[in-house]
This record gives sequence, structure tokens and C-alpha cells, in this order.
Amino acid sequence: MNITFASLSQQGTRDSNQDRTGSSLHEHSACFLVCDGVAGLAGGDIAAQIACDTLLNQLEGECQLTPEATHQAVENSDRAIRAAQQINPKFSQMSTTLAALFIDRVQQRAWWAHAGDSRVYHFRHGYLNQVTRDHSLAQQMKEAGYENSGINNNLLYNALGAETVHKASYSDPLPLEDGDAFLVCTDGFWCHLTTGEMEQALRMVNHCEEWLALMQKVLNRRKKSDNLSAIAVWVGSPQETTLLLSLTDSAPFLLSHD
Repeated sequence: MNITFASLSQQGTRDSNQDRTGSSLHEHSACFLVCDGVAGLAGGDIAAQIACDTLLNQLEGECQLTPEATHQAVENSDRAIRAAQQINPKFSQMSTTLAALFIDRVQQRAWWAHAGDSRVYHFRHGYLNQVTRDHSLAQQMKEAGYENSGINNNLLYNALGAETVHKASYSDPLPLEDGDAFLVCTDGFWCHLTTGEMEQALRMVNHCEEWLALMQKVLNRRKKSDNLSAIAVWVGSPQETTLLLSLTDSAPFLLSHD
């Protein structure tokens, strides 16, 4: 099973970049993740780095990845952040979102975990198949059928290291197909792209690096200020299972930067 990936992380106009990305690709397994330090609390970048490092280190020696092993690794990442909070009172409230994609290359299956509003998207045959549900007040209001247009999207009820402890959310294992594509990203990335634009960009490229670059081009034109980070992951050859869109559909990606 051939797996290719590309990643990016931009600071935007923020004073610092509190996003962290991580990847691990081995013969039997793979892991791709993004973490976004929760804004307004000191040490968000530190929490994101701890979560990223702890999770990847926990899985480094796994010959064959299992959902149980990844669940434990995520929980250990949360514990590592809480232990660091106790050491330095200045960072006693630091926390981070998490979105992580896990792939068992032996059994050819994938699953994911998330906490907060960083997301994992799954595309099959060029179309969005599944998406994570944000751990945010805005998402709760939407699912309850209430108007949420005035709700701050950054109001989260779950994050690693958060004062109120909630478990991360986990998907069931998904059998992989040749041509599957995944996008693991922070809110600074997905907030300013529609899923339709993600699909359109996927159908226009031959490599995962091009897919990420095309979406980044649109984001840069929109001049958003937030940190934005993403990892694009291709299983097999998605370009063989998608169709080129019409020129009209492609227009948002073909405009100049001016």
C-alpha cells in the first residue's frame, strides 16, 4: 500500500505559531497529526509540542498499529500535558486541540482521533465521505437545531490538558481503498475553505503536494490571520479515481493572487 503525504504550517499575522504537525510513516503503520495550542492561555505552543512528541514517541515501536494502542497514546499525551502544568504554574492552564490519523498498513485500515476543533477529513473517489464533529459550543448549537451564527467558533468544551477533563473522540476502523485521501488540519485551515473547494482542488491535481498547495493558494488570497496547518495524505493513487472539474468549477483556484 503506497502512502504519500505533504504538510504545511503558516503563522499568519499572529505573534507566534502555536500549531504543531507530526508524521510517522513506517513499513507497517503510519500516523499523521496536527495540534493547535488553545489561544488565550499561556503555553499553548508548549502543550501542542508535548502532545505531538508524546503521541509519536508512544507509537514509534509499534510493529502493527491497533486502535487500543492509539487510544492509550492519546490519553498519555493528555497526561503528559497535565504533568507539565504542575511543574510550571505559569502554564497551569495550557491546552491544545488534536486531530490524528492512524493507518494500519498490514490490515489496510485507518481510524482517527480528535479533541477540540482540529479536524480529519476523508475523501473517497474525490468526494467527502466522513468528517469529525468539533468539540465546540457552535457545533453543539448546530446539532441541537439552534441558530449559531453569533457563537464564537473558538469556544471549545474539549482539548488535551483542558481544565474539564473529557475523553477524545475516536472513529471506528475504516477499510482503506486505493485512491482514499485524507486531510488533517487545524481550524485556521478549514475555517476558510468549504468542503466543496477541498473536493474541487483534489480533482485538479496529480500529487498530494499539489492538492495542499492549491488550497493554500486560496487561503493566502483570502489573507486570513490565524495560524493554519494541514497534512494531506494519499493512499494509492487518488488522481486515478477522480475527475477533472469544468473550468467554471476550477476558477477559484486559477485566479491570480492580485
